[in-house]
Amino acid sequence: MNIACFGYGQTTKAIAKKFGPCTFFDDKVIKPFTDEEGNHLKPIGDFDTRVFTHEIPSPGIPPSHPLIQASRHIISEYDFFAPQTPFSIWISGTNGKTTTTQMMQHLLQDKGAICGGNIGTPLADMSPQAPVWILETSSFSMHYNAIASPNIYALLPITPDHVSWHGSMEEYYNAKLKPLSTMREGEAIILPKMFADVPTNGFKILYETETDLAHYFGIDVSKIKFKGAFLMDALIAMGVDKILYDRIDYDKINAFILDPHRQEELRDSRGRLWINDSKATNIDATLAALRTYPNQKIHLILGGDDKGVELEELFIPLKNYDVHVYAIGSNAQRLQKLCDQYTIPCILCNTLDVAVNAIDGQLDTASIAMLSPACASLDQFTSYAQRGNLFKELALSTH
Repeated sequence: MNIACFGYGQTTKAIAKKFGPCTFFDDKVIKPFTDEEGNHLKPIGDFDTRVFTHEIPSPGIPPSHPLIQASRHIISEYDFFAPQTPFSIWISGTNGKTTTTQMMQHLLQDKGAICGGNIGTPLADMSPQAPVWILETSSFSMHYNAIASPNIYALLPITPDHVSWHGSMEEYYNAKLKPLSTMREGEAIILPKMFADVPTNGFKILYETETDLAHYFGIDVSKIKFKGAFLMDALIAMGVDKILYDRIDYDKINAFILDPHRQEELRDSRGRLWINDSKATNIDATLAALRTYPNQKIHLILGGDDKGVELEELFIPLKNYDVHVYAIGSNAQRLQKLCDQYTIPCILCNTLDVAVNAIDGQLDTASIAMLSPACASLDQFTSYAQRGNLFKELALSTH
């Protein structure tokens, strides 16, 4: 077995540690060298598919990349580990994947379930002896799958995202729906109703709203502390617990603690409310945050890398809120033009510190300030976490 790894990232490094040394091809490598693990790193121009038996791409490498175009032995991370994968639950969708995965592992940990995938633990680092793998599964990962298939597939709502990576919304949908073609009779699929007609041998549990899920699984939502977008995540996690073990545990789901940067509330020295929702990197996540605060004036910080998405889908519903936009990031001017087009008040700030300073002069205890950018962070930050931490630091330093 001679493995080529495309991209020097967490997923491929874990594979090399387990099966290597391997040969890496990465856009950032200019001159060949060998790392401390004995792996060979080379420029992408040195790649020759005839040398390798397996070519494993990092999930973020798009199909249009020269390495993918030149390869003849592409195998996804999921397919590579398919022979040793135990009973698996895949969780996908545009938003909420991480929270739903974490909630599900929280509910199933007494059964020995472990979680990984896009959530941060590569499959190479997961124990094949665990009875259940819960995998946060991105459309990037599924695009390259040929044989891997879940035993339960939970698909959260789908909205425009990663269009530039996939090439079109149709291809984005196709990636998200790929598991349906391989699932077998008796295997459960929690699926938005918009995909009701997609053929599969699996058993579809269709939903449109949280009410649909609660009704199907017999869950009393009044007993769940989570609201807004997090209620959907909780219901899907509880639904899988019900499917597998015929139980509904309200106390256990309510004991789950959300990660930072997801509608994280904090108050400054004057008691004013600031919402850190930096993890809202697409339109649907921002709309979910807005739905949590429907009756308040919102000073909303938008902007960053919009990944080629049509932002009009944000501005049409945005008109239903009492909102004032503060535009930051690489698409700030584009956002300002859309605000003008839809007659939404907007201040062109460009950077986060300028936006927080502008809000500070307007915010009172009857309104809220919210960082929910609807865009990725990498145009100005190393991650959404760095963006969120700076927002919190700036907000708490206001007077």
